[in-house]
Amino acid sequence: MIQQDQKKIPRHIAIIMDGNGRWAKERGQNRINGHREGVRNIERIVKYVSSIGVKYLTLYAFSTENWERPKKETEALFNIFNKEIKKRTTHFHKENIRIIHLGRKQKIDAMVTKEIETAERLTQNNKGLVLSIAFDYGSRIEIIEAIQKVIDSGIKSKDLDELKFSKFLYTREIPDPDFLIRTGGEYRLSNFLAWQSIYSELFFTNVYWPDFRESNIEEAIDEFSRRYRRFGSIND
Repeated sequence: MIQQDQKKIPRHIAIIMDGNGRWAKERGQNRINGHREGVRNIERIVKYVSSIGVKYLTLYAFSTENWERPKKETEALFNIFNKEIKKRTTHFHKENIRIIHLGRKQKIDAMVTKEIETAERLTQNNKGLVLSIAFDYGSRIEIIEAIQKVIDSGIKSKDLDELKFSKFLYTREIPDPDFLIRTGGEYRLSNFLAWQSIYSELFFTNVYWPDFRESNIEEAIDEFSRRYRRFGSIND
């Protein structure tokens, strides 16, 4: 365990919350119960990372590829997510947390869209942790839509640079993640923050998301603190 005064707290942590279905299966439960426990775990982690000084937390909740799952499962996930947003928004607002949605809204159930927009409006002036929920999010779609917006804006190709392009992404209001964590034992990014994570430190754990606790965040941050981020330089 790294000493507290030696810890480097990431400004922005992004998490791929994976393993809900396998968590349920190992307990003889259906996948929907796994999603329910996974969504419930969000408040615990949000509260903890806010308490240790993290300024931005981005959670991958539903990808553009997740539409390929059985309709019953996606509908159940929408219902769970809708109830939890409604239940937690007031609490997050009292904690000065700002909520942002990353992704498309066109295909999302109208009830969920309404709750997301309500949460964004209610918390828009909060100055604490910025909690970004990536729901119906995919990096490839994000980049394609950004290119379309660049073209529509009339920016000439010779005038386009990384900074200007970033302003057309879903994440234009938040900095790139310093640290990206994936739970559940898989070792890939799965179409998550492809543009934004090029210099993120990556951390993979076998712990399923419903079991991911404060101690697991501490373990990950200890690992982050041991790393030296050169950003292409050779400052040895």
